[in-house]
Formats: sequence, structure tokens, C-alpha cells
Amino acid sequence: MAKLYFNYSTMNAGKSTVLLQAAHNYQERGMETYLLTAKLDDRAGKGRIASRIGIGKEADMFASDDDLFRLIEARLRQGPVACIFIDEAQFLTKQQVWQLARAVDDLGVPVMTYGLRVDFRGELFPGSAALLAWADEMREVRTICHCGKKATMVVRRDAEGRALSTGAQVQIGGNETYLSLCRRHWREAVGDRGEGE
Repeated sequence: MAKLYFNYSTMNAGKSTVLLQAAHNYQERGMETYLLTAKLDDRAGKGRIASRIGIGKEADMFASDDDLFRLIEARLRQGPVACIFIDEAQFLTKQQVWQLARAVDDLGVPVMTYGLRVDFRGELFPGSAALLAWADEMREVRTICHCGKKATMVVRRDAEGRALSTGAQVQIGGNETYLSLCRRHWREAVGDRGEGE
């Protein structure tokens, strides 16, 4: 039975590596997959999913105004697909997550999404919030803070390495911009902001 999966974590936990390995497992057994990544993030190159450990694969891209149900439906008309893989799922819109749920239910194809749960302010991304609400299964991809505890938060740093607490929710960047921390060290980095601040 097809399901909608959400694999989530902080930055640098290896989400893309896990996605690429899972897609490889399907392909090694002769099953076709369909890979999608956010057009917004082209750090690995246009239409490419890549991991920091050096592996990568070509993928189609989605923008916020794309109808993913129609995109998947069109791909399935070209031939069978065993699984759909979506990287950078935090950039999905709420409507697109619903389109993925419909693809699972109505087209009978599993969809595995991979993305960040929260932004640098500790707030849910819209796509992640919808996936947390509607996914059939959720799996945490874990990474650790410098103290050894599980990292659940991420800070955005300026050019001098100071943690930022304001700014646009989306700013594309890697290790030079973001650092994954446990909640305690995130609070220390951003200044222990009370709820609603």
C-alpha cells in the first residue's frame, strides 16, 4: 500500500544521502524512481540532488506554483515508477503537500519526502507543517550537536559567525551559513527568547 513519508531533520544530518541511497536501492532491483528537488536550491547544480559526501543524481525540479499531482501523473504515463523521492521538502507549499497525498491515494505511488522540520528561528516551514499533519509515516534523520546531544535546531550565522534571530525564513546556504545544535545550545546562541518573542 502506497504511503506519504516525511523524513525530517536539521541541517547536515544526511537527508540527501539517505534519499540517494534509498533511490539507488530501488534502481539496483530494476525499479524506476522519480526524483524531484526544489528549484529554489541549486547549490548542487540545477536539477541535481547531491550529498556533502560526494554522491549525487539528476532530478526534475519543482517551483512553488507547480501542480505536483499533475507532474507525477504525467511521469507515470511514461512508464511505471516504484517510488517518488522529493528533496528539500520544506520548500513545498501546503497545497503541494496535499497534491502529494492525492498522488499517493489516487495514483497508488509511494512518495518519500526529505526536508528540514524547523527554520533558524525554531519555527516550522509551511511544507514541513503540512507534512507533519498529513504524512502517513514520519522518520527523524538524526545528527548531533557539538556537545553530543541530538541536534533539533539550527542557527543561521552572519559573516562573522554570530547567530541571527531575524530575517527571511528562506536563505539558501550550507555549512558556512547554518549550524545544527541541540535546543539548549540554540537558546544560548540566539539569546534565550521567550515564547512569542
